Amino acid sequence: MQVPAKVRKNLGKRIRQLREKRGWSQEEFALKGKLGRSFAGSVERGERDIRIQTLCKLADVFGITLSELFKGTDGYK
Repeated sequence: MQVPAKVRKNLGKRIRQLREKRGWSQEEFALKGKLGRSFAGSVERGERDIRIQTLCKLADVFGITLSELFKGTDGYK
């Protein structure tokens, strides 16, 4: 099952917001998350589905819970 585009875009915006709040470039974020920079960019643009393992890793990188990572990303409303 593919994640709806609106959910992916909202999650990408949330990830970008968290990254920028910490003053990290996309490259710094990608290094901290052990992601490719182009993958990190495509996630922020909402172009990619993300595995749960990667989401857990990103929450850890940001120092937040998984539920905090999803805060405000509900695309079904």
